[in-house]
Amino acid sequence: MVNYKKHNLDQVFSVLSDPTRRAIIQELSRGEKTVKKMAEPFDMSLPAFTKHLKVLENAGLVSYRKVGKYKYYYLHPKGIDYATNWLNELSSYWKGQLTSLEKYLLDSEENKGGNKNDHNE
Repeated sequence: MVNYKKHNLDQVFSVLSDPTRRAIIQELSRGEKTVKKMAEPFDMSLPAFTKHLKVLENAGLVSYRKVGKYKYYYLHPKGIDYATNWLNELSSYWKGQLTSLEKYLLDSEENKGGNKNDHNE
């Protein structure tokens, strides 16, 4: 099992709680972009937008490469992978619990049905 504390899972979820940052992640899922190109559809100043990018970068969700005076941002998959793995583990647990509950309920219904038939004879 992965030690999620080590990978700062709390920080990732905190960062992703902001709709602007989720929109940035969504935009970068289509490919790398410059800061200016990414900031165009957002109704905020470039410095405010850059702060969002810095938060994403500090959480390990995005990285950039510099070409001349431009920074090209792209998704850094490792940051999201830890959150995804944690959610998948949790999902597996709950699916197992629900499968057990479903089996129990089906068995209970079958047993009730069998008891009714016993009374009718």
